[in-house]
Parts: sequence; C-alpha cells; structure tokens
Amino acid sequence: MTDRPGFTLVEVLVALAVFSLAALALLNLSGENTRSAARVETRTLAGVVAENVGIEAVIAPGLADGETAGETGMAGRTWRWTRVVTGTDDPGLQRIEVRVSTDEGQVSDRTLFRTRG
Repeated sequence: MTDRPGFTLVEVLVALAVFSLAALALLNLSGENTRSAARVETRTLAGVVAENVGIEAVIAPGLADGETAGETGMAGRTWRWTRVVTGTDDPGLQRIEVRVSTDEGQVSDRTLFRTRG
C-alpha cells in the first residue's frame, strides 16, 4: 500500500454515521418544536374561549347558581365548555368556574367572581 492523502472507507463511514445521528436529532427537535407550538396555540385559544364564556356570565343580569354546558366555535375548531356558578361565603358574591375542553381533554379553566345581581 502506498501512503496517499485522504480518508479511508472506514473513516468515511464513521463520519456519515455521526452526521446521520446529528441529523436525526435535529429532525426530532424540529418535530418536538412543532408539537409544542400546536399545544401552545390550543391552550391560548382555549383560554380566550374560557375568558369569553366567563365574561358573558359576569355581565349577565341575574345569573342563577348551577351548571351550564355548551359549545363555541373559534379558529375553525369546536370548543366544549362547562360553566359552574356557585355561591361563596359572602352572600353577595358568586363564583364562576369555566372549563374548556377539546376531544383530547380539558385544555383551560378560569375562575371569576361577580356580585349577585
């Protein structure tokens, strides 16, 4: 054999293996970032739905204690919500709990208080 400058076949294969592992790690990281962004978007939109349902309850005249459920469309999705209105230790104050969910489960919740009126 003669000593020629360059890489041997084994060195090239090892370099390709290392590069492929790095590329797979970057692809996995990219996919996780995408999934994380989708979860953040879902939570943010669910929070807006919860706030809207809660504010509707706060401004409603004569809101009775009890549980109410419904669906709201937002951003091309259907959001299921449950609103529970209960009394508090203060007879002039009501507690409003709003839970918003999707097919995957509960996504967001809010608790608000309002004066009885």
